[in-house]
Amino acid sequence: MSENKNIRLLIDCFGGDNSPSANVEGALCAIERFNDLHLILTGDEELIKKELENKKADMSRIEIVHAPDIVTCNDKPTDAIRLKKDSSMMRAVRLLREDDSISGMVSTGSTGALVAAATLRIGRLRGVIRPAFCPILPTMNGGIVGICDSGANVDVTADYLQQFAIMGSLYLETVYGVSSPHVALLNIGTEETKGDNLRKEAFSVLRDTPGINFVGNMESRDLLTGKFDLVVCDGFSGNVLIKSTEGACLEMLKKLKKDISSSIINKFGALFMYRMFMREKEFMNYQNYGGSVLLGTSKVVVKGHGSSNADAVAKCIEQAYLMGTGALTDKIEAALDVSSDEE
Repeated sequence: MSENKNIRLLIDCFGGDNSPSANVEGALCAIERFNDLHLILTGDEELIKKELENKKADMSRIEIVHAPDIVTCNDKPTDAIRLKKDSSMMRAVRLLREDDSISGMVSTGSTGALVAAATLRIGRLRGVIRPAFCPILPTMNGGIVGICDSGANVDVTADYLQQFAIMGSLYLETVYGVSSPHVALLNIGTEETKGDNLRKEAFSVLRDTPGINFVGNMESRDLLTGKFDLVVCDGFSGNVLIKSTEGACLEMLKKLKKDISSSIINKFGALFMYRMFMREKEFMNYQNYGGSVLLGTSKVVVKGHGSSNADAVAKCIEQAYLMGTGALTDKIEAALDVSSDEE
């Protein structure tokens, strides 16, 4: 994959709250940034062409594949796969499975349908038990932290968590340049003896896993401290962790805004701190950090937030591009082969 002169990616242009405008605009931004990037846009051809009108774009590196149907969040994943074969998402999945020259896809559509289609139609890498989502959040020291899994697997085993740690570490190293990522296990306490039987078993497994930098348990309150680069957990806990953290940050911003508006003195003081407030707002804006990558599938899959704007879509494409140029899937497969041989 890394030897190809061009990285070819599919962009599902429908299904998100701001589709297709955000998807097309994000694609154009990505094309402008990466000279060796070739994009295939799937969706209603007429609507996509309308979005491309009067825009400066290198159309020699953009293809459009007509797919008039749309997978909605109300569609059951299995129904979407069986009944909506001409949807922008399923057409992209099919092309990704069939064309070896295409390294990955980006979608802001239904999470359930994308996970099901990626698992059943694209397939897992050799040795992967279950694919897992790994979104990124900012930390207080200016770094990032990945959470793996964040929703793909509600029920897990210690072996699952071990693979999440291996795949997540390689992702952070390949895409973000994090050397020897500090890996933590989400738990109710930092002591080795804390947690249920699963967490205790997982602690022992992770501690003895070569190739990862396991630093112990992590309590949820320490997620954004910057002490950890990757947190491994079951999908249920990970999803709650991310949403509660995002929700708390958003509510704090609302309260701050309300307090500023409560008096003339506060408003006057806020004028002098305007730039700082804007920096903090951007720091907590999830649109700046791309999407959740689905680690463990045989091709690159990036799931953007449903409300992604053009900048967020461009960031998702950047993630997929760097995973492709960095041959992440090959690295994961090789690492899991080594891990299984050493057991």
